[in-house]
Amino acid sequence: MKIASVKVSVLRVALDNPYTAAGRAVDANWHVMAEVTTTDGVHGFGYIVALREMFVRAVASATHELGRLIVGMNVLEAEAIWQRMARAGDWVGPGGLLNYAICPLDIAIWDAAGKSLGQPVSRLLGGFRDRLPAYASDGFWYSLSLEDLAASARKAVAQGFKAVKLRIGHEAHPSGEVARIQAVRDAVGPDVAIMVDATETWTLDRAMRTGRALQEAGIAWFEDPIHHLDVAGMARITAALDVLVATGEHLYDIDAYRRLLEARGCGIALIDLGRIGGVTPWRHVASLAHGFGALVGGHVLPEIHIHLLTAVPNAQIVEYVPRSARLLKAMPALDGDSMVVPPGAGFGLELDPDAVQRFTVTN
Repeated sequence: MKIASVKVSVLRVALDNPYTAAGRAVDANWHVMAEVTTTDGVHGFGYIVALREMFVRAVASATHELGRLIVGMNVLEAEAIWQRMARAGDWVGPGGLLNYAICPLDIAIWDAAGKSLGQPVSRLLGGFRDRLPAYASDGFWYSLSLEDLAASARKAVAQGFKAVKLRIGHEAHPSGEVARIQAVRDAVGPDVAIMVDATETWTLDRAMRTGRALQEAGIAWFEDPIHHLDVAGMARITAALDVLVATGEHLYDIDAYRRLLEARGCGIALIDLGRIGGVTPWRHVASLAHGFGALVGGHVLPEIHIHLLTAVPNAQIVEYVPRSARLLKAMPALDGDSMVVPPGAGFGLELDPDAVQRFTVTN
């Protein structure tokens, strides 16, 4: 079960329908992929996804350097492997690019560990359940017209989703944001949960005013209204609103989550796999949040997060935004409004070798 070799690749998956997110044009999903092969012939893989090309090759180069350090280590000792990589890169860490570089390797190691033992990663992490409700998070960008936004919502509900998440934050007045909520509500009816992500757009005062208006309009989830470093502001918003307030996807280490949770700065702590550095530290943050009575959620990568979120008792829902689907033979199955843990070992995923070859960047 020792690591015999590590391969690192950069992939660019072009989008059929480019969009604007967080003020940036997005025309492709960039991946840094790590593949780990053990002395027993087990193959594990993992990846991160970026919306911009900048620094992707730098991350891949760092992942390659870190991969050389872990050859000969046992894939069942993920914590020891993670700590070796973190210590080796501590002069450029903690967090930041170092965590992004570690993440594909850490995911690949957990994949290989599960395959070596013949068990899904969700079971290795605790196995609390085998499915979780999912919400549609792709195709609800603030650049869409009200008509296109409503059409995306109807399409998601037709696919079985009972919750959708809109990107908001670019209207001149709170009433404009409410109009976007109402357009979706008119399209999907009263039984679908409407969640919103403001992508850290507002000042605290604006977020408080708009949050109250959106709560009155019937939202179920209020995400990233202000900058993630304004923990005191997040605490004020969380205390003022009855709806679930979510933040955390921009945080890089467990201490940042501790400060957020001690301040009661959210009801649900969102954990980004790339920024936290993979599965190994993700589980520590989830346990910390559980101790504070907070829920946890993931950020993109639903095919990986379904294992993590179903393994812990304080997860509620999984974000469904399949940015890597074209690299895989199949995404985890959806059963009604729920995503189901794949039955195979590891993460239960299989790469499409033709797609990987086609999307790999060679220069």
